[in-house]
Amino acid sequence: MELTESHTLPVPQQRAWEALNDTAILKVCIPGCESIEADGENTYAVALTAAVGPVKARFKGRMQLADIDAPRSYTIQFEGQGGAAGFGKGDARVTLEPAGDDATTLHYTASAQVGGKLAQIGSRLVDGAARKIATEFFKRFGEQLGAGDAAAPPDTSDATDTTESPAAEGSEAADGDEPQKRKRSWTAWISKS
Repeated sequence: MELTESHTLPVPQQRAWEALNDTAILKVCIPGCESIEADGENTYAVALTAAVGPVKARFKGRMQLADIDAPRSYTIQFEGQGGAAGFGKGDARVTLEPAGDDATTLHYTASAQVGGKLAQIGSRLVDGAARKIATEFFKRFGEQLGAGDAAAPPDTSDATDTTESPAAEGSEAADGDEPQKRKRSWTAWISKS
């Protein structure tokens, strides 16, 4: 599996770099993250719960930062065990580039391998779950930087799957929260197409 994406962050490069190296911010931003703690120089112990298709498991693993060129880039190497669910390992190259005085473009290329039950469920489900997790991470990361939805297109993915049909977009409900909920479901549906 390989993912390559870019996101614009509405903060200067140095602020983006600091946030990417702040374990408190990362814990809040990584979907399902239970803990992330220093475990040596540029090494972290991570515990998280993730669901990929029908397989849901608690993973424990290590993440190490390498090839550090502050505040421009680094490589994240990771590996984790999910018991009977299997394992995952891989790396991600993260690069930050200034995009004006108050914005930074973050580029990343990640590749991963999975084994065990995760490998048996098929690459489409694994790739889809990885993209969903990445989208949710950048949405949360933008919010942590005070950007709201500026770090990612608004509501391109929802943390929960919905079965809302595209026809729900035009319908309006009587109570106040329902129209907005349906709008999110519609945009989540579009992003899955």
